[in-house]
Amino acid sequence: MDRPKLSVVIPIYNEEKSIHELYRRLSYVLHTLCQHYELIFVNDGSQDASSAMLMALAQQDLKVKYITLSRNFGHQVAVTAGLNHAKGDRVVIIDGDLQDPPETIKDLYNKSLEGYEVVFAKRKHRPGESLFKLWTAKLFYRILTRITSIHVPVDTGDFRIIDHKVLNVLKQMPEQNKFLRGQISWIGFRQTYIEYDREVRKGGKSGYTLRKMFKFALDGITSFSDFPLKLASVSGFMVSGVAFILMIYTLYAKLMLKDTVPGWASLMVSILFLGGIQLISIGIIGEYISRIGADVRKRPLYIIDQSNIQHKTSS
Repeated sequence: MDRPKLSVVIPIYNEEKSIHELYRRLSYVLHTLCQHYELIFVNDGSQDASSAMLMALAQQDLKVKYITLSRNFGHQVAVTAGLNHAKGDRVVIIDGDLQDPPETIKDLYNKSLEGYEVVFAKRKHRPGESLFKLWTAKLFYRILTRITSIHVPVDTGDFRIIDHKVLNVLKQMPEQNKFLRGQISWIGFRQTYIEYDREVRKGGKSGYTLRKMFKFALDGITSFSDFPLKLASVSGFMVSGVAFILMIYTLYAKLMLKDTVPGWASLMVSILFLGGIQLISIGIIGEYISRIGADVRKRPLYIIDQSNIQHKTSS
């Protein structure tokens, strides 16, 4: 069979309320673009009826492929599972909650025909999201750009279209802690964007809790920057310098000023301050070591429970 012109990878986690509308809108848009396409739904351990609904769609439409993972591995891993099975000349990544309108795929596809290997969708408006999330997202991407050599644009997510040669490079990046938008920016090639208005979530609730958002940010920073390690080293030198000055002053006060009144408060402050810096530095080093350990163990990135795609079972 010839390679599809377009593959669409859709991670699914408890999206039973939006799956049928998502499929309908995706099918309509893709029929207007090309006749040879595939939809790859990746069920990331959903607890609702998402899995059964995807299997039913696959029986009705041969263009629908589904992958059900053995448990919830996380959004980035679910997307990676879909990318590993995508065959299209170009591949679109879109979430399953309908906040990113499928109709925007047409603009992404047409822009890619101008010779771009990556076209990402930049949000003009983000209704339904809190000021805290908007502010922290902008802050994170500005910090990431400052401390790394990659540029991940503000107000973008994983919604984008990539050329197959970008996909081939992604498959050669076996990190366990995935940060796909950073990896794609790092790969390079010709990249551009189109703007769109994001929609309000159709049903359910976001799987990105504050804890998962923090882990995602940590994965992004530690995957592309050693700045935290440098910061820990610089902090150590600075604290050591302050401690040395205090030691000289203590000797001077004892020998020259004869000031030997015990200073319990200052002693406790110094100990706690030094201890805090040490613990922070050890924690930063530990984060990097844990990621090295995860890559060294070489466990499968995900495990497939069920699928109607036969050529792979895990990665």
